[in-house]
Amino acid sequence: MTERGPMLPVERTRTLALASAFVRGGVAAGLGLGALTVLVTVLWISSPHPDSGPGGALRAAAGVWLLAHGAGLVRPDTLSGVPAPVGVVPLLLVAGPVWLAHRAARDAAEPEEGRPRPSQAGAFCAVTAGYLLVAAGAAAYARGGPLRVVPDTLAFPVALVVAGAAAAGVWTAAGRPFGPLPSWSPLVLQEAVARTLFRNRAEAACRAAAVGVMVLLGGGALLVAVALGRNAEAAQDSFLALAGDWSGRFAVLLLAVSLVPNAALWGAAYGLGPGFALGTGATATPLGLAGDPAVPHFPLLAAVPAEGPGTPANWAVLAVPVVAALAVAWCTVRRAAPADAPRASAWSPRETALVTALAALGCGGATALLTAAAGGPLGTGALTAFGPVWWLTGPAALAWTAAIGVPVALLLRVWRLREPGWAWRRDVPEGLEGTRGVREGAEGQSAPAEQMPKPAGSREPVREPGPEPSPEPGPEPFREPEKEADADAEPRRRWAPWRKRHPGPGDEAVRKSPAASAEAEGTVDGTDPEDGTPAEDAGIEPYDFLPTDPWHEKEAREARWASLKQGSGGLMADFPARVPTALRTGRAARTEGADRTDLADRTDGTDRPGATP
Repeated sequence: MTERGPMLPVERTRTLALASAFVRGGVAAGLGLGALTVLVTVLWISSPHPDSGPGGALRAAAGVWLLAHGAGLVRPDTLSGVPAPVGVVPLLLVAGPVWLAHRAARDAAEPEEGRPRPSQAGAFCAVTAGYLLVAAGAAAYARGGPLRVVPDTLAFPVALVVAGAAAAGVWTAAGRPFGPLPSWSPLVLQEAVARTLFRNRAEAACRAAAVGVMVLLGGGALLVAVALGRNAEAAQDSFLALAGDWSGRFAVLLLAVSLVPNAALWGAAYGLGPGFALGTGATATPLGLAGDPAVPHFPLLAAVPAEGPGTPANWAVLAVPVVAALAVAWCTVRRAAPADAPRASAWSPRETALVTALAALGCGGATALLTAAAGGPLGTGALTAFGPVWWLTGPAALAWTAAIGVPVALLLRVWRLREPGWAWRRDVPEGLEGTRGVREGAEGQSAPAEQMPKPAGSREPVREPGPEPSPEPGPEPFREPEKEADADAEPRRRWAPWRKRHPGPGDEAVRKSPAASAEAEGTVDGTDPEDGTPAEDAGIEPYDFLPTDPWHEKEAREARWASLKQGSGGLMADFPARVPTALRTGRAARTEGADRTDLADRTDGTDRPGATP
């Protein structure tokens, strides 16, 4: 039936998609409100002495649900008769509505097979409108309850929270792109966002800022846990004094759990230095608690430090922002100088410092925003100021992370770039990774430790099979007196750090002559200089040096000559290169026998141009 049905026009398809997104927003708001209503209803049913009927419980649930969005509430029934504001938002309750709005916008903007999909702007507007419509209905219903909603707070921050969650959902459905910016934004900013380098740096700064905020929250939660452990008896007395039956205690426990993120932010503000206000006349800082605190009975408030000046235990909380700054620096340097990247791709010191400073700025801004939501007024008198002051906590977080994070990031960058076996190995091509350099031997003489990689087409000279010629007796080589005097002494070795390194994949062993081996090991005639016993290598057949530089080999020279001739376009001469006798034999003539051999080579014509050795 679907295949035979008529095709819907494009306008109707888009209208249905927008209507579906609008319904998704309303359903997301209804799910959050319904879950909280069920919980409040269960607590009302289990209460032995309820203060109101089911209508009051439902209106209280609607007010608490709007409080989770940041709305301001007013409690009209007070002992003094003056309505008291409720501005402290349980941050754990915020997670549910924000996640539902985010998921509704993401599902509405994601393309589905066989279903129409609205535009990103249409999905955002439809989901936000559907959600806010339910929120407005809940605010109108809660007007006659024990917790009334302040109308001005419905626009800010309730609408802002819902719109932010919906925008994040649409952005997630689009693949989390970074740009392009709208056309009304400045052209310079549009060009900067279009660059991949800018996007990478911005992403690194955001990640480092998020890590810094998480470390601050973790440190604050740890401080609260330690303080509650030290004052466990006072926390237990407060918990038992608030309710006498199990249903009331369960409600107090749920409220305390929902305020745990708030307590962690209070601890972070205390560790940063500004501390938090306990009323209009008292402030708790690491230096001490000054003034007259107005603290109500609540289990979490048992972690408040005692009155008086601070102790070294209170000053130890300053380690929390230090650790947060170190975390920001480490996350930045991991992107600035990664261990699996070439040295040339590492960020410059200026870029590293700039990204770390931007991460510190983001950490300070996020901390200020969270601390603004963690506190608020709880009354009209002394409790009008309760919790951390955001305009002091945010700059404190910025100052800590920037003052410590930037220098530490620069030092970590230098350390990672100077780490042994890191930078120098990555700067050469893959085929040259095994090359090292020159190893110094005994008596200050230097011998090549490993051979450089050979060019294409080169090969080592192969020794012709046949009987080995017997060594002819000849005159002993002349030795200087100083050399003879030091022959019996222990050979002097110079320190070289590469001796302990293992050879790379492209390294080749070096073959030495018996004279050079004996001189390096302290032997001259194959015997140990200490006791005169024959050395282990005394019976090894002597062999000559092999050419360590394959540049002058015949095959390599012919390959280079052919490449030059082909690239010259016929301008090169058509005759082979002349190979010197000294380079062809692998050693220069040093004795009379070598001179006679060289003379014989020239006599039989092997030194003529074009002749084959």
